[in-house]
Amino acid sequence: MPDLLYPFTSTVAAALAGTHSLAGALGLPPGSAAAWLLALALLVVAVRGALLPLVLRSVRTTHARARATPQLTALTRRYEGRRDLESLQALQRERRDVHAEHGISRWSLAPALLQLPLVYALYRVVSDLAAGHAVGLLDAGLVASAGAASVAGLTVTARLGDAFARDWRSGAVLVGLALLAGALSFATSRWFTLPLSDLSAGPALAANVSALMPWLGLVGILAAAAFVPAGVLVYWVVNNAWTFAQQGLVRRLAPTPGSPAAIRRLEG
Repeated sequence: MPDLLYPFTSTVAAALAGTHSLAGALGLPPGSAAAWLLALALLVVAVRGALLPLVLRSVRTTHARARATPQLTALTRRYEGRRDLESLQALQRERRDVHAEHGISRWSLAPALLQLPLVYALYRVVSDLAAGHAVGLLDAGLVASAGAASVAGLTVTARLGDAFARDWRSGAVLVGLALLAGALSFATSRWFTLPLSDLSAGPALAANVSALMPWLGLVGILAAAAFVPAGVLVYWVVNNAWTFAQQGLVRRLAPTPGSPAAIRRLEG
């Protein structure tokens, strides 16, 4: 069965090979842990930076939908209970007019969806590297180099149980990475994502579920940390730090209209 994500994973693998070469050009020994840690960090920055135009487009789409929500809600209430064909056609026509007024097209969600394969490819390449699997330009030699690189005996392939069995300090480092990744995920959801969402018009259940999301993300990362290699934990920390900073800027500079963050900004 063909791997539909291969174009994305091969591109990300080529980027990782490139960032590793850059780390070497900066004077770090190619087989050192410092070179591979810098390469992983630069890879996340490169991929997330390339996605910024899509992120900005998604933010504009979210704002447009938020501005259109009061009109769409009023339309739904006006046609509530009317099931005849003429009323349904009129409702659809007026909805299209509102969408057109606010610049919302049927492709408005495309930028957000296009981010998913690249973000997943980034995770998959890091996972394959840590598991010792070659991907595209990230050949067997580079994978072996990454697997041999270590800091105080801790390699990108090390897992929590093995690390504690070898040296409790190595295990403590991995626990610290997991806690940092989880804390960044929790803080992003609690401080930035939730305040940018206007859930007042939705059902109470949706608001309750949204309030649980920061905790679910934190628990999910801590539970998975027991099974993933150190390279993935490093990726999570850097990636979550980028998301934290990105969402913080969105909340400060462009909060969603009608959201708690936007209301507090107006009041302040």
